[in-house]
Amino acid sequence: QVQLVESGGGLVQAGGSLRLSCAASGRIFSTYTMGWFRQAPGKEREFVAAIKWSGGSTGYSDSVKGRFTISRDNAKNTVYLQMNSLKPEDTGVYYCAGSRLLTLPIDGSSYAYWGQGTQVTVSS
Repeated sequence: QVQLVESGGGLVQAGGSLRLSCAASGRIFSTYTMGWFRQAPGKEREFVAAIKWSGGSTGYSDSVKGRFTISRDNAKNTVYLQMNSLKPEDTGVYYCAGSRLLTLPIDGSSYAYWGQGTQVTVSS
């Protein structure tokens, strides 16, 4: 099993920044890709960004490209999501997820492990 714990969420004004962290523990070697998803009230969960533990290849949704940066610290088994130029539409619960796939998947069904989520609220 892999345990994922997110932190760093909060309330921020539009245009501000936040950095989310996802600490992974357990059988981390069974995951090759880590991703961030978000879910706004009344909406479906959507892909935000993904990164490979090895090599660091990344992928982003069009809605966050150029504003968000995903990174990882292999020594700390931690993945980060730096969010800049935040907009009210970025509001939601952000989830960290781990996948056994190497293809930077964007669908949630490809991720076997999930954290509990952290709330991000962007005020206008």
